[in-house]
Amino acid sequence: MTRFSLRLLPVFLLVAGSLAGQRTNPNALRYEDYVYQPHIRSVQFHVEGFVLSYPMLDLNGASSLLLAFDDLDGDVKNYYYRFIHCDMDWKPSDVSEMEYLDGFSEERIFDYQFSAKTVSSYTHYTLQLPNNSMRWKLSGNYLLVVYPEGYATQPVITRRFVVADPKVQISSQFVRPNQVNKLRTHQEIDFVVNHEKFLIRNPQQEIKAVVLQNGRWGQTVTGVAPLFFRTNQLVFDYQDVVVFPGGKEFRQIDLRSLRFRSPLMAAVDSYRDRIEVSLQPERSRATQPYLEYNDINGKFVIETQDQNNPLAANYAQVLFSLSVEAPFYDDDLYVVGAFNDWQLKKEYQMAYNNAINAYVLKTPLKQGFYDYAYAMTPRNTEKKAVNLSPLEGDWFETENDYTILIYYRPFGGRYDQVIGMAQFNSRGQ
Repeated sequence: MTRFSLRLLPVFLLVAGSLAGQRTNPNALRYEDYVYQPHIRSVQFHVEGFVLSYPMLDLNGASSLLLAFDDLDGDVKNYYYRFIHCDMDWKPSDVSEMEYLDGFSEERIFDYQFSAKTVSSYTHYTLQLPNNSMRWKLSGNYLLVVYPEGYATQPVITRRFVVADPKVQISSQFVRPNQVNKLRTHQEIDFVVNHEKFLIRNPQQEIKAVVLQNGRWGQTVTGVAPLFFRTNQLVFDYQDVVVFPGGKEFRQIDLRSLRFRSPLMAAVDSYRDRIEVSLQPERSRATQPYLEYNDINGKFVIETQDQNNPLAANYAQVLFSLSVEAPFYDDDLYVVGAFNDWQLKKEYQMAYNNAINAYVLKTPLKQGFYDYAYAMTPRNTEKKAVNLSPLEGDWFETENDYTILIYYRPFGGRYDQVIGMAQFNSRGQ
Protein backbone atom coordinates (compact mmCIF):
# COMPACT_ATOMS: atom_id res chain seq x y z
CA MET A 1 0.00 0.00 0.00
CA THR A 2 1.38 3.43 -0.92
CA ARG A 3 1.98 6.22 1.58
CA PHE A 4 -0.72 8.25 -0.20
CA SER A 5 -3.22 5.40 0.28
CA LEU A 6 -2.34 5.16 3.96
CA ARG A 7 -3.14 8.85 4.40
CA LEU A 8 -6.54 8.38 2.79
CA LEU A 9 -7.48 5.28 4.80
CA PRO A 10 -8.53 7.10 8.04
CA VAL A 11 -10.61 9.55 6.00
CA PHE A 12 -12.27 6.70 4.12
CA LEU A 13 -13.07 4.86 7.35
CA LEU A 14 -14.49 8.05 8.88
CA VAL A 15 -16.76 8.67 5.88
CA ALA A 16 -17.83 5.03 5.69
CA GLY A 17 -18.60 5.01 9.40
CA SER A 18 -20.62 8.18 9.03
CA LEU A 19 -22.64 6.75 6.14
CA ALA A 20 -23.26 3.54 8.07
CA GLY A 21 -24.50 5.60 11.00
CA GLN A 22 -26.90 7.42 8.70
CA ARG A 23 -28.27 4.16 7.38
CA THR A 24 -28.97 2.85 10.88
CA ASN A 25 -30.14 6.12 12.40
CA PRO A 26 -33.69 5.45 13.69
CA ASN A 27 -34.45 9.17 13.52
CA ALA A 28 -33.47 9.54 9.87
CA LEU A 29 -36.14 11.38 7.91
CA ARG A 30 -38.74 9.11 6.32
CA TYR A 31 -40.93 10.38 3.51
CA GLU A 32 -44.01 8.66 4.95
CA ASP A 33 -46.44 8.87 7.85
CA TYR A 34 -44.25 8.01 10.82
CA VAL A 35 -43.84 8.66 14.56
CA TYR A 36 -40.18 8.59 15.62
CA GLN A 37 -40.44 8.77 19.41
CA PRO A 38 -42.49 6.53 21.75
CA HIS A 39 -43.61 9.48 23.88
CA ILE A 40 -45.49 10.95 20.89
CA ARG A 41 -48.97 9.44 20.65
CA SER A 42 -52.46 9.85 19.15
CA VAL A 43 -51.33 11.73 16.04
CA GLN A 44 -54.28 12.92 13.95
CA PHE A 45 -54.02 14.80 10.65
CA HIS A 46 -57.17 15.61 8.69
CA VAL A 47 -59.24 18.36 7.12
CA GLU A 48 -60.33 20.66 9.93
CA GLY A 49 -63.87 19.89 11.06
CA PHE A 50 -63.87 16.41 9.46
CA VAL A 51 -62.01 14.08 11.78
CA LEU A 52 -62.46 11.04 9.50
CA SER A 53 -61.22 12.81 6.36
CA TYR A 54 -57.88 12.31 4.63
CA PRO A 55 -55.30 15.14 4.51
CA MET A 56 -56.09 16.23 0.96
CA LEU A 57 -57.43 19.63 -0.08
CA ASP A 58 -57.67 22.12 -2.95
CA LEU A 59 -54.90 24.64 -3.58
CA ASN A 60 -57.20 27.68 -3.57
CA GLY A 61 -59.97 26.26 -1.41
CA ALA A 62 -61.18 27.52 1.95
CA SER A 63 -60.42 24.29 3.82
CA SER A 64 -57.48 23.83 6.17
CA LEU A 65 -55.69 20.89 7.75
CA LEU A 66 -55.43 20.17 11.47
CA LEU A 67 -52.59 18.31 13.13
CA ALA A 68 -53.04 17.12 16.73
CA PHE A 69 -50.79 14.97 18.90
CA ASP A 70 -49.87 14.22 22.52
CA ASP A 71 -46.49 14.30 24.22
CA LEU A 72 -46.61 11.80 27.09
CA ASP A 73 -43.65 13.46 28.81
CA GLY A 74 -46.20 16.01 30.03
CA ASP A 75 -43.85 19.01 29.81
CA VAL A 76 -43.59 21.86 27.30
CA LYS A 77 -41.27 21.47 24.33
CA ASN A 78 -40.68 23.92 21.53
CA TYR A 79 -41.77 21.93 18.50
CA TYR A 80 -41.17 23.37 15.03
CA TYR A 81 -42.51 22.35 11.64
CA ARG A 82 -41.63 22.70 7.96
CA PHE A 83 -42.86 21.48 4.55
CA ILE A 84 -41.06 19.51 1.84
CA HIS A 85 -42.52 19.45 -1.67
CA CYS A 86 -42.32 15.96 -3.18
CA ASP A 87 -42.82 14.27 -6.53
CA MET A 88 -45.35 11.55 -7.27
CA ASP A 89 -43.06 8.89 -5.76
CA TRP A 90 -42.56 10.84 -2.49
CA LYS A 91 -39.04 11.99 -3.17
CA PRO A 92 -38.03 15.68 -2.86
CA SER A 93 -39.08 17.53 -6.00
CA ASP A 94 -36.82 19.69 -8.12
CA VAL A 95 -38.34 23.01 -7.04
CA SER A 96 -36.90 25.41 -4.48
CA GLU A 97 -38.54 26.31 -1.20
CA MET A 98 -39.12 29.85 -2.49
CA GLU A 99 -41.18 28.45 -5.37
CA TYR A 100 -43.56 26.26 -3.36
CA LEU A 101 -43.69 28.12 -0.04
CA ASP A 102 -45.13 31.49 0.92
CA GLY A 103 -43.89 32.61 4.34
CA PHE A 104 -41.27 31.33 6.75
CA SER A 105 -39.30 28.17 6.02
CA GLU A 106 -39.98 26.91 9.54
CA GLU A 107 -42.22 27.93 12.42
CA ARG A 108 -42.97 26.97 16.00
CA ILE A 109 -46.14 25.20 17.14
CA PHE A 110 -47.63 27.66 19.61
CA ASP A 111 -50.93 25.95 20.54
CA TYR A 112 -50.68 23.44 23.38
CA GLN A 113 -52.74 22.43 26.42
CA PHE A 114 -52.14 20.23 29.44
CA SER A 115 -54.23 17.18 30.29
CA ALA A 116 -56.78 17.69 33.07
CA LYS A 117 -56.89 15.33 36.07
CA THR A 118 -55.79 12.29 34.10
CA VAL A 119 -54.06 9.25 35.57
CA SER A 120 -50.95 10.03 33.53
CA SER A 121 -50.13 13.54 32.34
CA TYR A 122 -49.61 14.59 28.73
CA THR A 123 -49.35 17.77 26.67
CA HIS A 124 -51.71 18.16 23.72
CA TYR A 125 -50.43 20.10 20.68
CA THR A 126 -52.46 21.39 17.72
CA LEU A 127 -51.47 23.05 14.45
CA GLN A 128 -53.64 24.53 11.69
CA LEU A 129 -52.36 24.58 8.10
CA PRO A 130 -52.06 26.77 6.14
CA ASN A 131 -51.71 29.76 8.47
CA ASN A 132 -50.39 33.33 8.48
CA SER A 133 -46.82 32.10 8.84
CA MET A 134 -46.73 29.47 6.14
CA ARG A 135 -48.73 28.66 3.01
CA TRP A 136 -48.12 26.46 -0.02
CA LYS A 137 -48.13 27.91 -3.54
CA LEU A 138 -47.99 24.80 -5.74
CA SER A 139 -50.10 21.69 -6.03
CA GLY A 140 -48.52 18.30 -5.45
CA ASN A 141 -47.39 15.98 -2.68
CA TYR A 142 -46.11 17.52 0.55
CA LEU A 143 -44.40 16.16 3.63
CA LEU A 144 -45.02 17.86 6.98
CA VAL A 145 -42.04 17.49 9.33
CA VAL A 146 -42.31 18.20 13.08
CA TYR A 147 -39.12 18.36 15.18
CA PRO A 148 -37.82 19.76 18.49
CA GLU A 149 -36.16 23.17 18.52
CA GLY A 150 -32.54 22.90 17.42
CA TYR A 151 -32.92 19.34 16.09
CA ALA A 152 -34.19 19.79 12.55
CA THR A 153 -32.55 16.52 11.46
CA GLN A 154 -34.26 14.52 14.24
CA PRO A 155 -38.00 14.61 13.49
CA VAL A 156 -40.66 13.36 15.88
CA ILE A 157 -43.50 13.24 13.33
CA THR A 158 -43.78 13.17 9.54
CA ARG A 159 -47.10 13.34 7.70
CA ARG A 160 -47.98 13.13 4.03
CA PHE A 161 -50.64 15.40 2.53
CA VAL A 162 -51.82 16.31 -0.97
CA VAL A 163 -52.71 19.72 -2.41
CA ALA A 164 -54.70 19.59 -5.65
CA ASP A 165 -55.29 22.25 -8.29
CA PRO A 166 -58.41 20.78 -9.96
CA LYS A 167 -58.32 21.07 -13.75
CA VAL A 168 -59.97 17.77 -14.73
CA GLN A 169 -63.00 15.74 -13.64
CA ILE A 170 -62.92 12.06 -12.72
CA SER A 171 -65.75 9.52 -13.06
CA SER A 172 -65.31 5.98 -11.75
CA GLN A 173 -67.08 2.65 -11.55
CA PHE A 174 -66.54 -0.68 -9.85
CA VAL A 175 -66.34 -3.80 -12.00
CA ARG A 176 -65.87 -7.48 -11.20
CA PRO A 177 -62.20 -8.51 -11.48
CA ASN A 178 -61.22 -10.24 -14.71
CA GLN A 179 -59.25 -12.94 -12.90
CA VAL A 180 -61.55 -15.78 -11.78
CA ASN A 181 -59.57 -16.36 -8.58
CA LYS A 182 -60.23 -12.74 -7.54
CA LEU A 183 -63.96 -12.59 -8.27
CA ARG A 184 -65.06 -13.10 -4.66
CA THR A 185 -62.11 -11.49 -2.89
CA HIS A 186 -61.05 -8.34 -4.78
CA GLN A 187 -62.40 -5.00 -6.00
CA GLU A 188 -61.48 -3.53 -9.40
CA ILE A 189 -61.88 0.10 -10.47
CA ASP A 190 -62.18 1.65 -13.92
CA PHE A 191 -62.24 5.42 -14.35
CA VAL A 192 -62.30 8.17 -16.96
CA VAL A 193 -60.58 11.58 -16.74
CA ASN A 194 -62.41 14.40 -18.55
CA HIS A 195 -60.13 17.30 -19.56
CA GLU A 196 -62.31 19.39 -21.84
CA LYS A 197 -60.95 22.68 -20.48
CA PHE A 198 -57.35 21.57 -20.02
CA LEU A 199 -54.97 20.81 -22.90
CA ILE A 200 -52.85 17.68 -22.51
CA ARG A 201 -50.46 17.21 -25.44
CA ASN A 202 -48.98 13.80 -24.65
CA PRO A 203 -51.22 11.96 -22.15
CA GLN A 204 -49.24 8.72 -22.22
CA GLN A 205 -46.10 10.51 -21.01
CA GLU A 206 -47.52 13.45 -19.06
CA ILE A 207 -50.35 11.83 -17.05
CA LYS A 208 -50.07 9.26 -14.26
CA ALA A 209 -52.74 8.11 -11.81
CA VAL A 210 -52.44 6.88 -8.23
CA VAL A 211 -55.28 5.04 -6.49
CA LEU A 212 -55.40 4.58 -2.69
CA GLN A 213 -57.56 2.29 -0.62
CA ASN A 214 -58.81 3.74 2.69
CA GLY A 215 -56.26 6.56 2.55
CA ARG A 216 -53.35 4.15 3.01
CA TRP A 217 -50.23 5.02 1.04
CA GLY A 218 -49.05 1.46 1.67
CA GLN A 219 -52.12 0.15 -0.15
CA THR A 220 -51.90 1.86 -3.55
CA VAL A 221 -51.72 1.28 -7.27
CA THR A 222 -49.25 3.86 -8.62
CA GLY A 223 -47.94 5.25 -11.87
CA VAL A 224 -50.88 4.16 -14.06
CA ALA A 225 -50.92 5.81 -17.51
CA PRO A 226 -54.12 6.13 -19.58
CA LEU A 227 -54.95 2.98 -21.53
CA PHE A 228 -56.45 4.87 -24.49
CA PHE A 229 -57.86 8.27 -25.40
CA ARG A 230 -61.10 9.71 -26.66
CA THR A 231 -61.98 13.31 -27.43
CA ASN A 232 -61.19 15.23 -24.23
CA GLN A 233 -61.16 11.96 -22.27
CA LEU A 234 -58.47 9.69 -20.84
CA VAL A 235 -59.69 6.16 -20.23
CA PHE A 236 -58.23 3.95 -17.49
CA ASP A 237 -59.98 0.68 -18.34
CA TYR A 238 -57.37 -1.94 -17.52
CA GLN A 239 -57.94 -5.56 -16.59
CA ASP A 240 -56.33 -6.76 -13.38
CA VAL A 241 -54.31 -3.56 -12.83
CA VAL A 242 -56.31 -1.25 -10.53
CA VAL A 243 -57.33 -4.12 -8.26
CA PHE A 244 -57.33 -4.28 -4.46
CA PRO A 245 -58.02 -7.06 -1.96
CA GLY A 246 -61.43 -6.35 -0.48
CA GLY A 247 -60.53 -7.22 3.10
CA LYS A 248 -63.28 -7.39 5.68
CA GLU A 249 -64.89 -4.69 7.80
CA PHE A 250 -62.34 -3.68 10.44
CA ARG A 251 -62.35 -4.96 13.99
CA GLN A 252 -63.45 -2.29 16.46
CA ILE A 253 -62.92 -1.32 20.07
CA ASP A 254 -64.85 1.37 21.94
CA LEU A 255 -62.66 2.95 24.64
CA ARG A 256 -64.70 6.14 25.00
CA SER A 257 -65.71 5.07 28.51
CA LEU A 258 -63.45 3.35 31.03
CA ARG A 259 -66.24 3.29 33.64
CA PHE A 260 -68.65 1.17 31.62
CA ARG A 261 -67.35 -1.77 29.63
CA SER A 262 -68.06 -1.99 25.91
CA PRO A 263 -68.78 -5.48 24.46
CA LEU A 264 -65.16 -6.28 23.53
CA MET A 265 -63.78 -5.37 26.97
CA ALA A 266 -63.19 -8.36 29.25
CA ALA A 267 -61.91 -6.31 32.20
CA VAL A 268 -60.98 -2.76 33.21
CA ASP A 269 -58.58 -2.39 36.14
CA SER A 270 -57.70 1.01 37.57
CA TYR A 271 -54.55 1.57 39.60
CA ARG A 272 -52.98 4.65 41.10
CA ASP A 273 -50.61 5.18 38.19
CA ARG A 274 -52.30 3.39 35.28
CA ILE A 275 -55.46 1.93 33.78
CA GLU A 276 -55.42 -1.53 32.20
CA VAL A 277 -58.00 -2.84 29.73
CA SER A 278 -58.11 -6.50 28.72
CA LEU A 279 -59.99 -7.31 25.52
CA GLN A 280 -61.93 -10.49 24.84
CA PRO A 281 -59.81 -13.14 23.05
CA GLU A 282 -60.27 -13.06 19.27
CA ARG A 283 -59.66 -15.47 16.41
CA SER A 284 -58.65 -15.37 12.78
CA ARG A 285 -61.45 -14.37 10.40
CA ALA A 286 -59.77 -15.66 7.23
CA THR A 287 -62.23 -18.53 6.76
CA GLN A 288 -65.24 -16.89 8.37
CA PRO A 289 -68.13 -15.66 6.19
CA TYR A 290 -68.50 -11.96 5.49
CA LEU A 291 -70.44 -9.94 8.09
CA GLU A 292 -71.69 -6.49 7.14
CA TYR A 293 -71.53 -3.68 9.72
CA ASN A 294 -70.47 -0.05 9.81
CA ASP A 295 -66.82 0.71 10.43
CA ILE A 296 -64.57 3.75 9.89
CA ASN A 297 -62.21 2.04 7.42
CA GLY A 298 -59.22 1.66 9.70
CA LYS A 299 -59.28 5.13 11.26
CA PHE A 300 -59.74 6.24 14.87
CA VAL A 301 -61.49 9.03 16.79
CA ILE A 302 -60.33 10.48 20.11
CA GLU A 303 -63.21 11.04 22.53
CA THR A 304 -64.14 10.49 26.17
CA GLN A 305 -67.64 9.93 27.52
CA ASP A 306 -66.47 9.91 31.14
CA GLN A 307 -65.85 13.68 31.25
CA ASN A 308 -67.11 16.76 29.42
CA ASN A 309 -63.54 17.96 28.93
CA PRO A 310 -61.65 16.33 26.01
CA LEU A 311 -58.38 17.02 27.85
CA ALA A 312 -59.58 14.62 30.55
CA ALA A 313 -59.29 11.65 28.19
CA ASN A 314 -57.10 8.99 29.79
CA TYR A 315 -54.58 6.62 28.32
CA ALA A 316 -55.09 2.93 29.06
CA GLN A 317 -52.78 -0.05 28.64
CA VAL A 318 -54.85 -2.20 26.27
CA LEU A 319 -54.22 -5.95 26.06
CA PHE A 320 -55.02 -7.59 22.69
CA SER A 321 -55.09 -11.38 22.33
CA LEU A 322 -55.50 -13.54 19.24
CA SER A 323 -56.14 -17.22 19.94
CA VAL A 324 -54.44 -19.73 17.61
CA GLU A 325 -54.06 -23.49 17.62
CA ALA A 326 -50.25 -23.28 17.33
CA PRO A 327 -47.67 -20.51 16.97
CA PHE A 328 -46.45 -19.39 13.54
CA TYR A 329 -42.76 -20.24 13.32
CA ASP A 330 -42.05 -18.42 10.05
CA ASP A 331 -44.25 -15.34 10.49
CA ASP A 332 -44.67 -12.38 12.83
CA LEU A 333 -48.01 -10.92 13.92
CA TYR A 334 -48.86 -7.25 14.51
CA VAL A 335 -51.80 -5.10 15.52
CA VAL A 336 -52.21 -2.32 12.93
CA GLY A 337 -54.47 0.57 12.04
CA ALA A 338 -54.38 4.30 11.44
CA PHE A 339 -53.60 4.74 15.15
CA ASN A 340 -50.05 3.46 14.49
CA ASP A 341 -49.75 4.57 10.84
CA TRP A 342 -49.98 0.94 9.68
CA GLN A 343 -46.35 0.55 10.71
CA LEU A 344 -44.86 -2.85 11.60
CA LYS A 345 -42.92 -1.58 14.59
CA LYS A 346 -41.53 -3.77 17.38
CA GLU A 347 -43.79 -2.04 19.89
CA TYR A 348 -46.86 -3.36 18.00
CA GLN A 349 -45.56 -6.89 17.42
CA MET A 350 -47.48 -9.63 19.22
CA ALA A 351 -45.78 -12.30 21.32
CA TYR A 352 -46.97 -15.89 21.69
CA ASN A 353 -48.17 -16.92 25.16
CA ASN A 354 -48.04 -20.70 25.60
CA ALA A 355 -50.19 -20.59 28.74
CA ILE A 356 -53.25 -19.35 26.84
CA ASN A 357 -52.38 -20.47 23.27
CA ALA A 358 -52.65 -16.93 21.97
CA TYR A 359 -50.62 -14.04 20.61
CA VAL A 360 -50.77 -11.02 22.92
CA LEU A 361 -49.85 -7.34 22.81
CA LYS A 362 -50.18 -4.59 25.40
CA THR A 363 -50.03 -1.00 24.11
CA PRO A 364 -51.20 2.42 25.39
CA LEU A 365 -54.28 3.86 23.67
CA LYS A 366 -56.07 7.10 24.42
CA GLN A 367 -59.81 7.03 25.06
CA GLY A 368 -61.67 6.91 21.77
CA PHE A 369 -63.07 4.63 19.09
CA TYR A 370 -60.60 2.53 17.10
CA ASP A 371 -60.64 0.39 13.99
CA TYR A 372 -57.81 -2.15 13.84
CA ALA A 373 -56.74 -5.42 12.24
CA TYR A 374 -54.23 -8.23 12.67
CA ALA A 375 -51.40 -8.38 10.14
CA MET A 376 -49.01 -11.20 9.33
CA THR A 377 -45.61 -10.87 7.65
CA PRO A 378 -42.80 -13.36 6.94
CA ARG A 379 -40.17 -13.28 9.67
CA ASN A 380 -37.07 -13.51 7.48
CA THR A 381 -38.06 -10.85 4.96
CA GLU A 382 -35.86 -7.75 4.81
CA LYS A 383 -38.66 -5.40 3.73
CA LYS A 384 -41.87 -6.28 5.54
CA ALA A 385 -45.28 -5.28 4.23
CA VAL A 386 -48.66 -5.10 5.96
CA ASN A 387 -50.70 -8.14 4.89
CA LEU A 388 -54.16 -8.43 6.40
CA SER A 389 -55.41 -11.29 4.23
CA PRO A 390 -54.02 -14.31 6.17
CA LEU A 391 -55.79 -13.38 9.44
CA GLU A 392 -58.70 -11.21 8.27
CA GLY A 393 -59.64 -12.67 4.89
CA ASP A 394 -60.95 -10.85 1.80
CA TRP A 395 -64.47 -10.31 0.51
CA PHE A 396 -65.53 -8.41 -2.62
CA GLU A 397 -68.59 -6.90 -0.87
CA THR A 398 -66.56 -5.11 1.82
CA GLU A 399 -67.14 -1.35 2.06
CA ASN A 400 -63.93 0.60 1.35
CA ASP A 401 -62.95 4.20 0.60
CA TYR A 402 -60.95 4.94 -2.54
CA THR A 403 -59.06 8.03 -3.69
CA ILE A 404 -57.90 8.73 -7.25
CA LEU A 405 -55.14 11.30 -7.79
CA ILE A 406 -54.18 12.52 -11.25
CA TYR A 407 -50.58 13.74 -11.62
CA TYR A 408 -49.45 15.90 -14.54
CA ARG A 409 -45.88 16.69 -15.55
CA PRO A 410 -45.66 18.41 -18.96
CA PHE A 411 -42.60 18.06 -21.15
CA GLY A 412 -39.78 19.99 -19.43
CA GLY A 413 -41.72 20.27 -16.15
CA ARG A 414 -39.77 20.07 -12.91
CA TYR A 415 -42.44 18.72 -10.59
CA ASP A 416 -45.63 16.64 -10.55
CA GLN A 417 -48.80 18.71 -10.38
CA VAL A 418 -51.98 17.23 -8.94
CA ILE A 419 -54.68 18.31 -11.39
CA GLY A 420 -57.47 15.97 -10.30
CA MET A 421 -58.68 14.31 -7.12
CA ALA A 422 -61.75 12.15 -6.50
CA GLN A 423 -62.83 10.33 -3.36
CA PHE A 424 -65.59 7.73 -3.47
CA ASN A 425 -66.88 4.62 -1.75
CA SER A 426 -67.21 1.06 -3.02
CA ARG A 427 -70.93 1.17 -2.19
CA GLY A 428 -71.53 4.62 -3.66
CA GLN A 429 -72.00 6.14 -0.19
